Amino acid sequence: MNRGGIIFLVIVAAVGGAAAGYWYGRSPTETRDSPPLAEPTAAEAERNILYYRDPSGAPYWSATPKKDDKGRDYLPVYDDEPSSAASKPAARSSSAGSKRILYYRNPMGLPDTSPVPKKDSMGMDYIPVYEGDDQDDNNTVKVSLDRIQRSGVRIEKVQLRTVVRAIRAPGIVRINERKLSVVTLRAEGYIEELHVNTTGDTVKAGQPLFRLYSAPLVQAQLEYALAVKAARTMRDANQMAMVDGAAQKLRSLGMPEARIREIQESGKVSRTIEWPAPASGTVLEKKVISGQRIMPGDELYRIADLSTVWVIAEVAERDIGSIATGDRATVTFRAFSSQPMEGRVTLVYPELKPETRTARVRIELPNPDGRLKPDMYADVVFHEDSADKPVVAVPDSAVIDSGTRQLVLISKGEGRFEPRVIKTGRHGDGYVEVLEGVKEGEEVVTSATFLIDAESNLRAALKGFTEQESQK
Repeated sequence: MNRGGIIFLVIVAAVGGAAAGYWYGRSPTETRDSPPLAEPTAAEAERNILYYRDPSGAPYWSATPKKDDKGRDYLPVYDDEPSSAASKPAARSSSAGSKRILYYRNPMGLPDTSPVPKKDSMGMDYIPVYEGDDQDDNNTVKVSLDRIQRSGVRIEKVQLRTVVRAIRAPGIVRINERKLSVVTLRAEGYIEELHVNTTGDTVKAGQPLFRLYSAPLVQAQLEYALAVKAARTMRDANQMAMVDGAAQKLRSLGMPEARIREIQESGKVSRTIEWPAPASGTVLEKKVISGQRIMPGDELYRIADLSTVWVIAEVAERDIGSIATGDRATVTFRAFSSQPMEGRVTLVYPELKPETRTARVRIELPNPDGRLKPDMYADVVFHEDSADKPVVAVPDSAVIDSGTRQLVLISKGEGRFEPRVIKTGRHGDGYVEVLEGVKEGEEVVTSATFLIDAESNLRAALKGFTEQESQK
């Protein structure tokens, strides 16, 4: 081969080597250093893949095969691999053992699940649900012990308690109607002199109120005096009948019995009469002045004995069924707020006010010193005497009221809770009477009940969804 041919071969070899080096330099490192992915063996094909994790160990997972931003394949994680913080997103609790993770659920109980680990909008990790977690029974909810501690779940034992329901109502002081007197006349007359002439005066029974002149009364007195005198002379039955008839006429005209006896004994007739007070008490109203002409039926005085008063309470319609005659009541007057008084219900009025939907309840109170005045405002608290008997009761915070039913969460230990429908009775002092649903000695959840209730609702929704899928 001549010299020119040799030079040509050298140039061709150099160009080929440079091209091969350039191509080798452009190839990914993985194609040089890593062998091609092998097909999974028969043993690997039988293993159950839980999810795929990032090949660099970063906290990223996928439910299906994928590549990272460098083109590397996500690594499969099998259910028989040992648990570790690096290989699995959530460590299983000791109670979970080797159970398979079915899915991940929202930590706040929302109806949102994920087949792979994730976080919610608040940065909270979704909670793994293991195979068999919801198979204890159809009514039991199981919550991890760690979540119970973080949620602040508190438990209290059901006990027998005295539940006193306090019913509150506004009240007002009224006059005892049994001790109210009105002074009127049954005959025409004139007031010649007033002995009690101011409102607010205190009078005694029989004390003269005014001096009265009345022609009909003078005439009736004369007839009675003559009948008495004739009866003393003749002493026969007819005369005695006339005496009785004349006396009855004086009584019909309102003549006081003391004045009738005085005429019978002395036989003298007075032109004017000192009219007595019918009862002891305080003059609330005076509607007469000296020299005034009085007609039959005119109201002259209104006198009330205020040694006892009534307090009329306006009780809401929903509470009236819990109040009965004889129940205790504590009455606090705004003028004497530091000195409450105890009384008893004497009457529950039979009618209801349509404007306010309230019923009146009457309490009678002693008022020996007269400090309680008519129309004073009061605050009344009623106490049921039947509430003295202990009953099964739970704290108010333990009851979940949906509007159509009430339920409590019964703790069965080891993070298991049973939602149970109950029937409630009286409320009082932070507790509620349970008529049906729980027994003494059982334990109920008193705080963070909404979290466990949300768990229960989610379980029910998932169970219903699973049943629907299985029927398709």
